[in-house]
Amino acid sequence: MPEAAPARQDALRASENEGDDVALVAAAIRGDQRALEQLIVRHRPRVFRIASRYGRNSHETEEIAQTVFIKMCNNITSYRGAAPFEHWLARITTRACYDHLRARQRNREAALAELTDNQSSWLDRATAADARAHIAELESAAAARELAHRALARLSPAERMVLTYMEIEDKTVAEISKLTGWSVTNVKVRALRARRQMKKVVERLMEKERF
Repeated sequence: MPEAAPARQDALRASENEGDDVALVAAAIRGDQRALEQLIVRHRPRVFRIASRYGRNSHETEEIAQTVFIKMCNNITSYRGAAPFEHWLARITTRACYDHLRARQRNREAALAELTDNQSSWLDRATAADARAHIAELESAAAARELAHRALARLSPAERMVLTYMEIEDKTVAEISKLTGWSVTNVKVRALRARRQMKKVVERLMEKERF
């Protein structure tokens, strides 16, 4: 019997995986802890891949992933099978990443509010010097990516999330809408604002480099 075409094989694997997820979820809802563990093992790489876009280091990525799987375990009975389990879990992951960004922003704002005038001045100079060290190497792709990450870090949580999904993950507006729960119109508006803000941030970094 001839082998199935690659696209056909991928479709078969996706169907089998979805079927396995449904069986594991059903078992987990009945209280089977091993089924929950299997779901975590199956989906851990994908959750970590998404979380790594928003965690500044492996510790933060691990923290986001743990939050996701705690939410998954606590809310497994709410999964109704209307969409593939991995899509349901991706929405939980997206919300966890968004909450993480918002908490980090609040902590940063609180820390900055406690700085004295002299400390704030020093921080501005240090940031400018740090930016110069990286912008000077923009000829290399690695340096360009570093600048992009630094610029993204200066955006609001919503702006960073929509640009990350759209420009890095290459997701459509409709896909982002499903993941975030935002309307299609809202995603488009946020994307437009995020691109404008990103342009301003990069220009500010470049302006610091000139001086």
